[in-house]
Amino acid sequence: MMEEKLKQIGDNSSIQTMTPVSGGDINRAYYVKTEKQEYFVKANQNTADDFFQVEADGLEKIRSTETIAVPEVYYYDKSSKNQEMVLIMEWIQGKKTAMTEQQLGIQLASMHLTYGPAQYGLDKSTYIGKLPQTNGLHNDWVNYFRGHRLQPQLDLSVQFNRMNQKRRLKLETLIIDLDKYLPNQPRVSLLHGDLWGGNWITGHGGKPYLIDPSVLYGDHLFELAFTELFGGFSDTFYTQYKESLPLEDYYEDVKPIYQLYYLLVHLNMFGEAYGASVDRILKRYIW
Repeated sequence: MMEEKLKQIGDNSSIQTMTPVSGGDINRAYYVKTEKQEYFVKANQNTADDFFQVEADGLEKIRSTETIAVPEVYYYDKSSKNQEMVLIMEWIQGKKTAMTEQQLGIQLASMHLTYGPAQYGLDKSTYIGKLPQTNGLHNDWVNYFRGHRLQPQLDLSVQFNRMNQKRRLKLETLIIDLDKYLPNQPRVSLLHGDLWGGNWITGHGGKPYLIDPSVLYGDHLFELAFTELFGGFSDTFYTQYKESLPLEDYYEDVKPIYQLYYLLVHLNMFGEAYGASVDRILKRYIW
């Protein structure tokens, strides 16, 4: 099957190596080497027909800013037809240099300074991990964040039995009162949308690359808050980022709410191990 996919992108040479590699919790991933080229391949048989197309579109949107590198996408299946779907991309491999995280900070800030539509959100639905995310374009960031980020995760957590009554009441109250805490009209920035430490890699010459996006237009502080949640970014990264794009003085006030969204995603995907962290943030805002 893989040979047939590669033929569609003009590689008619034989496969020399196809080795499983770590590729996250959702997809199977492979290093594929033909006589012509090396590839990174994702495969999944249990996902929506547009799953890989959404990822490819997000990578292209980031690439179009000409600010930070992403892997080139060569091919993706648009329909499963009850078979395994694949995404074929450029193979990226390299070692960090003393400049890698400095470049990452500068280039991510440059991406966040890229102006897209004068609205928040996106004109198509996406995924966060394996969870679907609705989207839409809004003139108000709070309305977007309420309706397309926090509320859907609350709904899922109720569906998945992740919400005890106390947690649910606090989260519902926070969602209603969100205008008290978040800015209505922050700078509109293109965001990667799922930028934890595992979603950037190093290429040839120490060049940083972003991978696995879940793009949207929104408050750049939303992105920064997630980078701090699970680590994977150095002091050098933050210093260079802030020199290029200083953080608003209310960052520490909104950071927990922005992190709450990603903790709810993890609660819904992986279970109660993330419940205490969700409750800690809710307690900060809702007594």
